[in-house]
Amino acid sequence: MGNTIKQLFHSGKFVTGFSIMAVIIVMMIIYPLFNPGNPLEMIGLGSMQPPGTYVSLFDSINSETTTFKLPGADARRVASVLSDEDKVSITNYLLDQGVPANQIDMDDEAGLITGWFEKYDPANTLSYTKAKRNYFSRLNNKLMVAMRVADMTVTQPDSESGEPVTVRTVNTTDYVNVKKVANSVHLPLGTDNFGRDVLKELVSACGTSLLMGLVAGTIATILGLTLGLLSGYIGGIVDDIIIFITNIFTVIPGFVLLMLISYSIGQESRGAMTVALVIGLTSWTWTTRSVRSQVISLRNRDHVNLSKLSGHSLFRILCQDILPYIASYVVMAFILQISSAILAEAQLSMLGMGPKTTEKPTLGLMMNWAMLYAAHLNGYWWAYFPVLLTIALISFSLNLMNTGMDQVFNPALRD
Repeated sequence: MGNTIKQLFHSGKFVTGFSIMAVIIVMMIIYPLFNPGNPLEMIGLGSMQPPGTYVSLFDSINSETTTFKLPGADARRVASVLSDEDKVSITNYLLDQGVPANQIDMDDEAGLITGWFEKYDPANTLSYTKAKRNYFSRLNNKLMVAMRVADMTVTQPDSESGEPVTVRTVNTTDYVNVKKVANSVHLPLGTDNFGRDVLKELVSACGTSLLMGLVAGTIATILGLTLGLLSGYIGGIVDDIIIFITNIFTVIPGFVLLMLISYSIGQESRGAMTVALVIGLTSWTWTTRSVRSQVISLRNRDHVNLSKLSGHSLFRILCQDILPYIASYVVMAFILQISSAILAEAQLSMLGMGPKTTEKPTLGLMMNWAMLYAAHLNGYWWAYFPVLLTIALISFSLNLMNTGMDQVFNPALRD
């Protein structure tokens, strides 16, 4: 056993796959220690907020400030009020006013604003619709306010007279250290459509999906191993019955069968472990066939015949004389079953037939939520791309580990 483990860790593919999986598992263990709590907790009222650090504006007003005079700060402040729609509208307006296209750069906010103030005239907008003219007027006012940068006064009503009393004057050069603000939150992957922390949700979903994969893979491997051992060793009518049942499950597409069973259970009854059980009970057929073919090649070996002559029981022969010779193959099948189960859960959840959405997040459910709220169409990459990357990394690592084990255990593939 020790020599086999050494050989595995001399395989580059196995080590790479094992390292990726180890990093994912460590992340699942460590991150909740720094960010505990319910991953499905809605911390934001606005949905699909981009990644970044969010600071309480209320608390920042009362925080200690310091003065910085950053070069270009005023220009960046003005440019920040322009949305992509504003840039397109200004560009089209300048083109309509005869400005050559080679003199307009949409990425140059300062140039767009300068051109706008040079060319904008309400009299030149009469050819546009009323809605467009109103939009241009609002845009012009917004830019003029941004250009007239001045100190801001914070007031609050007096408790007795009700008259506004100046609390603080905020200068354009005042800055606040984020660490000194009482309330702030760092969201490396932003929030999803429900206002939940995507990274916190992703770490929890990763653990749930891996656990489902382990449960489904264990069930499928035990079923496939048991039926394969009995079918291959006993043969005869037992083999015919097992192969007949296996062929029935093989003829029916596994995922279609999985969909039908999952749909018949009902949304409220579909917990994560229930779905894992269903996946395991519908994905054992190829393991059965593979184990059966291995056992058929072993059942007439000399040591097996000697056990028969010695009167050993069927259970002892299967466990001591046959199973050790196919143990490496069973482990590789188990790894592939885990990977297949995780992908099957993701597929089911994408179709709305996965676990119910009120208990624990899974990778498939996160993809389903992102799809329902059109994250891929609106550019909310943080809601779906990290999930896709995680699924790909888990499958990639498990398949690399399987390939590395195959190179060690299969003499034909050894260097």
